[in-house]
Amino acid sequence: MNQLKIVLSPLPFLALLILSSCGGGGTKTTKIQPKTYTVMKLTQRKAEINADYPASILGIQNIEIRPKIDGYVENIYVDEGVSVKRGQLLFSINAPQYEQDVRTAEANIKIAVADVNAAQMQVEKVKPIVEKDIVSPFELKSAQYTLEAKQAALAQAKAALNNAKTNLSYTTIYSPANGVIGVLPYKIGSLISSTTVNPLTTVSNIESIYAYFSINERQGLDFFAAAKGGTMQQKLTTLPPVILVLANGTQLATKGKVETASGLINAQTGAINMRATFKNPSGLVRSGSSAIVRIPTIIDTALLVPQKSTYQIQGKLFVYVVGAANKVKSQELKVRASAGQNYVVQQGVKAGQLIVVDGISSLRENMQINPKLLSPEVVYSNP
Repeated sequence: MNQLKIVLSPLPFLALLILSSCGGGGTKTTKIQPKTYTVMKLTQRKAEINADYPASILGIQNIEIRPKIDGYVENIYVDEGVSVKRGQLLFSINAPQYEQDVRTAEANIKIAVADVNAAQMQVEKVKPIVEKDIVSPFELKSAQYTLEAKQAALAQAKAALNNAKTNLSYTTIYSPANGVIGVLPYKIGSLISSTTVNPLTTVSNIESIYAYFSINERQGLDFFAAAKGGTMQQKLTTLPPVILVLANGTQLATKGKVETASGLINAQTGAINMRATFKNPSGLVRSGSSAIVRIPTIIDTALLVPQKSTYQIQGKLFVYVVGAANKVKSQELKVRASAGQNYVVQQGVKAGQLIVVDGISSLRENMQINPKLLSPEVVYSNP
């Protein structure tokens, strides 16, 4: 009897083995880790905020040089923009009539002197014969009155000479102060007079300069309420030095001082006019310039939020605050002013809260993050 042998192929067993190892176990999901963001803890610290006010600049002296007599411009000894010293010759005016007036006055004095001498001789002549009763005393009195009249005429002639010399002195014009020459609208040969509309030039003393600026009534109340002192003048003396920012954005090397504030508020603008004085030894700032007066204020307990950590929606400012479970929430801020690259916050956040510093454009409300804490010193030193 023949035996039947059954040979099984190994391939089905391998297939079963593969199927048993792959099937029935279910799918596994990989958990997404929160993204890392740098955060900082808000703390109160000292800050300096600046208030900027547009200002117009004038030298401490702006003197218009005007002619006092009629004549022609004979010589101009200076040029526009040059520095001059007090007493330096600026112009000469051709006015020969004033030289003639001096000569006429001198001649009149000689005539008056001769008249006085003649009258004096008459007195001396009449006096002895009056004493001898040869003539009436009336003759002596008449001679004395004539002498007094001639002496008065001599005094009048001397006054006329002084006046003529004064007018003649106006033909040469000297600088009344140290300063810088302005424009020269009249050239050599121009006819000028005391009624000429434009001055011959302007001498601006800019060794020191005045910066005139205005603040509104509300700013003025806050400004002076924070200043120390009982009177307005005392408050002005306690104000900190101020900075002058020039038209090109640079700052004047010397700081200034607010010295005056008008006692009357402008009814049309509601503004208080103020003046700050700055030293200008190099003459860099010229009269008529425009600038900005920057007044610093120190806040001892300020909450500073970096500007890069904020965003705006419809004119409102927001920051992301890290809350429970490291989820972020947007918070509206009310700021007082800017301090460098930071906002000085009045409302919205408190000391001790965590805010997101960088990458806020990718954040969403209630988004969970992995916070990386940075010290405030690191944040503020890397704007």
